[in-house]
Amino acid sequence: MQDPRIRIAAAAFLSVAAFLSIPGAAAAFLWWLVFTPRLQIAKRIRLVFSLILLIAFFSLVLELFSGGGLSYFSRMTVIVLIGMWIFSEQKSGEFLHISVWLFGNRTGFELGMVADMGLQSLISVTTDLDRIRIAKKIKGMQWDVRSLVPAGLVLVHGALVRAEDTAELMAVRGYRSGGTLCPTFFTGPLDRVAGLIALGIFIFSLIPVSEFFILYR
Repeated sequence: MQDPRIRIAAAAFLSVAAFLSIPGAAAAFLWWLVFTPRLQIAKRIRLVFSLILLIAFFSLVLELFSGGGLSYFSRMTVIVLIGMWIFSEQKSGEFLHISVWLFGNRTGFELGMVADMGLQSLISVTTDLDRIRIAKKIKGMQWDVRSLVPAGLVLVHGALVRAEDTAELMAVRGYRSGGTLCPTFFTGPLDRVAGLIALGIFIFSLIPVSEFFILYR
């Protein structure tokens, strides 16, 4: 999907639909199968698998103590897949263009810049995490739960250092607030179709399915 406006709107509609009901989650999953390129997500299969395992753990706890764990697992798994699709498709500068398009060159520029910097920080954190894993593998050290705390401290420290360096660089260049940008977008041939179907799935998720079948009878 080439138009970031439609992509983000579709992801929002599908995530809400999946969260609201099992039929909405099933429809959102079918949309994901049809309209998303899964090659980029396959490159991050470790992260997807880890998140699904975490969801499975909480789903099991929920099922044992109060029920509804299977429903929770199904809905949250679809939301994770949609989130990973958005993350893999997002390109640098798109949040900035969308924010300026929505809110103008002052407020929109500020919001878009913060969103893009946050995305770049997330990418840097995942890159640092991969480097830590490779370093431990080279040293013959095993990656386990005990490695999470020191790795987390390194990742947080690296993120803070990058944030400080970025702030100093912007201050040196005289940045105060706002900016000038002419946002441009390219809408692919299937973007509108996929967006409209995502909107339809969102509306479908708001309809009580059981009441629909009662009315049908």
